[in-house]
Amino acid sequence: MITPAFELTQDPDFLTIKIRVPYARASEFDIYFEGEDFKFYAKPYFLRLTLPGRIVEDGREKASYNTDEGTFTIQLPKEVPGQYFEGLDMLTSLLAPKKSRSAKPLVEEMAASAELSEENEEEFDWEMEQIPYEESIAPLQHPYGFGNLRSGVFQRLQDELSDVIDIKDPDQTPAEERRRKRLAAEAAKFEPDHYLADFFEDEAIKHLLKYKPWWIDAHKKMTALKGESHQEHDSSAFVVFSEEEREQMRKFTNKSYLLDKRSRHHVYLGLIDILLAYCYEICVNEGDKNVESSWNIRKLSATLCWLESFSSIHEVLVSFGRRVLCYPLYRHFGLVTRAFSDTVMILQLGKAAVLKCLLDIHKIFMESDPAYILNDLFITDYCIWIQKVKSKKLAALCESLQKTTLSKSHMGLELEELEAAAVLVQEEEKALKAAGTVSKQQLLCSESETSDSEESSSTSSSETEGSDSDEQESSTSEDGEINSFQGTLQEERTAPLIDCNGLRQGTDTSAMEGGDGKSKVALQSPIPPGKLVEELEMQIHSAMRLSEQPEGLATAGCISQEQEESPVPKPDRFSEDAAGKGNFLEVSPKPNPLLFLCSTNEDED
Repeated sequence: MITPAFELTQDPDFLTIKIRVPYARASEFDIYFEGEDFKFYAKPYFLRLTLPGRIVEDGREKASYNTDEGTFTIQLPKEVPGQYFEGLDMLTSLLAPKKSRSAKPLVEEMAASAELSEENEEEFDWEMEQIPYEESIAPLQHPYGFGNLRSGVFQRLQDELSDVIDIKDPDQTPAEERRRKRLAAEAAKFEPDHYLADFFEDEAIKHLLKYKPWWIDAHKKMTALKGESHQEHDSSAFVVFSEEEREQMRKFTNKSYLLDKRSRHHVYLGLIDILLAYCYEICVNEGDKNVESSWNIRKLSATLCWLESFSSIHEVLVSFGRRVLCYPLYRHFGLVTRAFSDTVMILQLGKAAVLKCLLDIHKIFMESDPAYILNDLFITDYCIWIQKVKSKKLAALCESLQKTTLSKSHMGLELEELEAAAVLVQEEEKALKAAGTVSKQQLLCSESETSDSEESSSTSSSETEGSDSDEQESSTSEDGEINSFQGTLQEERTAPLIDCNGLRQGTDTSAMEGGDGKSKVALQSPIPPGKLVEELEMQIHSAMRLSEQPEGLATAGCISQEQEESPVPKPDRFSEDAAGKGNFLEVSPKPNPLLFLCSTNEDED
């Protein structure tokens, strides 16, 4: 027989059961319901449910079949209209028969099987060798697992579990010693540098804290509806299970657990510890699963990693906070408080939300090779047990969790002292950096001033040198020019002038030696200023024209000698030919001042 896929919904008057039976004969099916029992049969499918409330057959029941989807939809009237049926999404609990809800049949069945095994034993060997009895103390077996119901598992699976848990040989380690070893391992693993790095450079942490998992929106919807109607609502309105999750629940074998008060207390606290680790994993990976997901959950939960049994909610929070600050990639106290608030939301949403989280953890561990054993020790039992938990007890647990406070001082890692010291060091570094910046700026300013002064001094020295050289050149040229002009003026007064034909004419009395040896005295007459300037200009042009000769001094001497040998009376004005063109020499485009000076000095001589 095949158990079909099914789901249950309700309204104030009816309970609706939707059963998916593909390839079944719709013409041959049977339905039976009375009180809390419901049975459905359509070959090869069979479904038996134990309902959380009573239903009645009064003629209002309805059933329909959708051939396209292969589903039966059955509406059953409630015996008490308006009654709320709790736990309709707890499929594993609904599939359990009435008699299996008590642990007594299970115990009787185990006893019967033990008696049967004793009857089938081989015949006793009366000739066996006898050994004297020596009283020995059996090794202590310290329980662990869900409700501390397991022991001896690690003796058989030590190699497989060495990568799953941190404690070695838990079967021989009492609970108190496990706690001492855990605290010592956490203290040794804590790295102040890593913590301070995440404390100061928290951009990535702030980004992760902005992520909103599915339970935040569901919690907002639940809070809004409660504020409007002030009535209890079905958790399925806020928490929806996927088909894969429903299939997980159908595969679980229903169990009943005999837990005393102390064991139930440990189970509730272990549930908080596991949910805290799961909320951290969802937050830091933003809902995505990776190869580190199973490691994060089991490493941050001391219940899973150290087989810890807590005695108070505060111990759970402190253990989780310490492990967050010691082991994962992101070690920030803000992630601890975020996981704390997320766990409160999940518990407020009810056991449906808790079951959805546990199913996700179960899937993560099933896909991880060594971690799947934790499903057998804890998660599978939690998935079955949570479906039968009273909602009032879960609400009381959530209320106690909300009242518990957690601060950095509770971690026992001197976080506040580390942060204060780091802030002081940071302020000192900023002050030193600021002082260094100021001194550097001052140094740069002094260097710039020095360089500016050096540049200015070099510029002034170069200018001085250039001015000296220019002054020397200019003084030389000026001296030459002054000498030339003075010579010219002297010549105008005392020396004979050179006319257009290269002949000298003097303004003062000068003797011109002729070929007959007789001296002739030139007439002395005053020269007007305008004419003196014209004659001076003509003298300069003549000297410049003569300087083009390669042998200027010799040429000038030859010309002087020729003029002395053949004197020609000077005209009053520059002579012009019949065409009106002057006979004076043309000015050279590129005069040579040295030759000009030489010629001038020669004239003065």
